[in-house]
Amino acid sequence: MFRQILLASDGSEHAIRAAEKARGIAEKNEDAKVTVVYVIDGATSKSDVLSEGSKEAIEAKRKLRLQHTEEILQNSQIAYEVKVLKGEPGPTIVQFANANPYDLVVIGSRGLNAFQEMVLGSVSHKVAKRVQCPVMIVK
Repeated sequence: MFRQILLASDGSEHAIRAAEKARGIAEKNEDAKVTVVYVIDGATSKSDVLSEGSKEAIEAKRKLRLQHTEEILQNSQIAYEVKVLKGEPGPTIVQFANANPYDLVVIGSRGLNAFQEMVLGSVSHKVAKRVQCPVMIVK
């Protein structure tokens, strides 16, 4: 049923739980594939450049954020790929999801952004409202 799964991740605890849920769904479908999308907004990009300096260090830091998510999928031998996109997370995930044939989007209810901790993840809310396929928000 859910063969093409889009997993939005930023490395947060909620994103890790979303990865575990996506893994469980993918394991039930023999030919399922998970696409992990990590969106870098302007503030994150600026912070990464200021704190890390070199392009290699920045890429290593970003890869580290997704390491646990990748391990969850690798350990289950699920076919997956990672896409790093630039833009505002909510609209960028919506645009990417709607432009591709996904059967399901899985996203954590909260992310790493401190401001978003105060409200029901504004990113997950935007995604749930605007994506054209089913969306699972994981607490």
